Amino acid sequence: MSHISPDPEPERTPGLEPGGGVPPGETPPAESSLPEAGPQETHNPPKGWSKAPLALIIVLVVLIAAFFLAYALVLML
Repeated sequence: MSHISPDPEPERTPGLEPGGGVPPGETPPAESSLPEAGPQETHNPPKGWSKAPLALIIVLVVLIAAFFLAYALVLML
């Protein structure tokens, strides 16, 4: 991977005045990204523990809904 400089070159950037200023009505150049800015991630699994917590949340919601349904039926009788 090659290193990309985040600084624009004023000599080759259109719309810049001498000294690096931007004339009125002109859009300044955008910042380039820094592909080597963060630490290298060596372990980032695409799937993990998300199925178990989701199943527990669904079971909890079903139990709470069943409790309120039973409570409503008891009150109606």
